[in-house]
Order: sequence, then structure tokens, then C-alpha cells
Amino acid sequence: MTDALLGIAVGLGLAAACGFRIFLPLFGLSLASLNGHLSVGPDFSWVATTPAAIALGTATGLEIVAYYVPWLDHALDALATPAALIAGVIATAAVVVDVPPLLRWAIALIGGGGAAGLIQGATVLLRAKSSLATAGLANPVVATLEAIGGVTTVLLALLVPFVCLTAIVLIAAWTVRRWFRRSGPPPSAAPA
Repeated sequence: MTDALLGIAVGLGLAAACGFRIFLPLFGLSLASLNGHLSVGPDFSWVATTPAAIALGTATGLEIVAYYVPWLDHALDALATPAALIAGVIATAAVVVDVPPLLRWAIALIGGGGAAGLIQGATVLLRAKSSLATAGLANPVVATLEAIGGVTTVLLALLVPFVCLTAIVLIAAWTVRRWFRRSGPPPSAAPA
């Protein structure tokens, strides 16, 4: 049971990091599994190979650099949202191994996809606000903060997964609470 909970915490942490950068968490997963720090399910054994690590490392570098190109960062945001959800599901499913398959995929789809989607949605909104407020001049700062957030989240997920999971839950609760506060109470219906 402890291994299953550990896998869930690591998986959801890596999934949340997919919301910052798509390939970075998968690259971290590949390196950690190659070094024996992390076990992946047999159907994800490809992640623990040198060719996968090289491909994911190259994709990570290209993705990080691409977010510094002014017009490309917005194009990437359009593609990154569905890709982040998929990467979050993959990252979670790869490390949640000691549970029945139906539960594994439910955790990966709902938890992993949800964590990646929450962070990705927040970064897209932040970039849009940055673009409007500064005509895109602050977008490199946003890109740097996102990359730092991604690296930090991957390291936390791999080194202290339960701390990472706690932080993700707190951030999600804060975000949802803030969103509901902004939207305010529903308007009351006017009498007819």
C-alpha cells in the first residue's frame, strides 16, 4: 500500500509539472528510472531507456528555448494544453504500478490529467495577462518562471513526493477558491 501511495504522489507531482513544461517531467522520469531511483510499470519500460532519455532531453531543451521566441510562445500554448493533459496522464500511469489497472488509469486520467490541466491553464492565463499588460515584453520572464516551476516541481516529485503532493493540493484549493471568489455569487433572478 505504501508503494502505491508513493507512486500516486510521484505521478501526480510529475503530472503537475507537465503543466509547466510538457517534456521536462517525462525527461526527469526517464533519468530517474534509468538511474534506478524510480520504478515504472512494464508497459512504460521504454521510458527507462537511453534513447528515450536522449529524445526527451532534446525535446525538453527545444521546448524551453521555444518559449523565448515571441510569436512561438503563443502558438505553443495552443498546442501545449492538450499535450500537457496527455503527458500528465502518461507520467502518472508510468509510476502508479501497485494498483489494479482500472484504478491506475482512473488515477492517471482524472488526477494526472487534472493536475496537468490545472497548472497548464494557470500558465496560459498568466501568459495572456502578461501579453496584454506588457505587449509581450514580460513573456520571457514568464517563460523563465514556468521553467523554474517545472524543474522545482519535478525535483520535489522525485525527492519528496508527499511534500509535492501536499503543495499541489494546497495550490489547487487556493486556485479554485480564488476563481469562485472572482466569479461571485450567481445573479438572483428578477421577479417576473
